[in-house]
Amino acid sequence: MAPTPVESVPAAPDRAWLGYVVPKRHAKRAVTRALLKRQIRAVFGDLPTLPPGLWVVRLRMPFDRKQYPSASSDTLRAAARAELLQLTRKLAPPPPGAAG
Repeated sequence: MAPTPVESVPAAPDRAWLGYVVPKRHAKRAVTRALLKRQIRAVFGDLPTLPPGLWVVRLRMPFDRKQYPSASSDTLRAAARAELLQLTRKLAPPPPGAAG
């Protein structure tokens, strides 16, 4: 099945559409950009439900190359995943029976 062009996505979709932007200026190496994109897909794919709409995840600040010298390290993977999980907590409904 071919992907749907953006122009044909309805203005108010009845399901969730996820996009992501990882600019070269914030992640210079392709390996790092690929790692970040995989983490975005994995974290959003693990959500029980994503409210219908057009969702875009955009990397707004670079990861410090001094703190993460390897382009694809477990430390960078864990840091990216932790930030994404923190972001998605606002989107995911609380589990049934949870006090909130």
